[in-house]
Amino acid sequence: MAASPDLFLADDLVVDRSGIDRVAEIRSRALDHRADASTYVHMTMRFVRALVASAPFIRSVSIAGSLASGGFRSSDDVDLNLIVDDGHRHLAYVAVSGLGLVHALAHRQKPVDNLTRRPLAPRLMTANLILERSQCRPLERQDEDMAFELMMAEPIYGIEEVHELLDANPMLLEHFPQLARKPPAQLIDPPALRLPAVLFPRFLDGAARMLGEGAWRYMQWTRRHHPDALERVAYVRSTMRPYTLFDRSLR
Repeated sequence: MAASPDLFLADDLVVDRSGIDRVAEIRSRALDHRADASTYVHMTMRFVRALVASAPFIRSVSIAGSLASGGFRSSDDVDLNLIVDDGHRHLAYVAVSGLGLVHALAHRQKPVDNLTRRPLAPRLMTANLILERSQCRPLERQDEDMAFELMMAEPIYGIEEVHELLDANPMLLEHFPQLARKPPAQLIDPPALRLPAVLFPRFLDGAARMLGEGAWRYMQWTRRHHPDALERVAYVRSTMRPYTLFDRSLR
C-alpha cells in the first residue's frame, strides 16, 4: 500500500480507488464464499471426473472465477479453465456445455441471477478459458492480467500441463513469482477408463464450432432484457482476447 497511492484499507480490505464503493459487496461475497464454496468445489470435482473421462482431448482443468478467488456465492456459476489438444477447442466447449447441462438438470433448485438463469436448468459449469496446447507454447499474451488469471486459478486435473505452460512462458513469473511455488490445493486422479481419442478427430471441431456458437448466441438472446448481464459477459470476454471463442471481430 505504501508503494501505491491508489490502494486503500477499508473495513479490513485492501481496495483500489474504483473499489471503494463496493467494499460492502466484496465483504458480503467473502462471507457467502465461506458458506457455499466447499459444496460447489466437491460438486465440481465430480463433474470434472466425468468430463475428462468422456473427453480424452482435455489435458488440464482448473477452477477459475469467483470459486477460485474467494468471492463465490450460490447463485454464481463455476468457471473452468482448460488446456486441450490442438484442434479441439470447440469440441471442449461443447463437451463442457453439454455435460454441464445434464449436470445442471439435477440442480434445478440452485439459486440463480441474471447471468446464471437459463430456460431448462441453471448455468452451473462454464468454460471460461480454453487454450490449445500449441497456444501455450508460448502464450500470445504474457501480460500481468493473464499472469493473474493463472495465479488465481486452482488446477484440479493435469497439473503437468500447467507446469509446462509456466516453463514455456517465464515472463509470467516476472509479474507474479509466486506462480512458480503455488501448490495445487487438490487434484483428481486420472480416470481409469476414458473414451478413445479416435472418436474425436480434429475435423469434428468445425461442426462443434457451429453448434457451440449457435447455442452461445441463443443464450445471449435469452438475456436481451437484462443489459447488466450482457454488459458483464462482454466485459469478461474482452479480458480473454485473443482466446475468446465465437468472437467475430477476431476473424
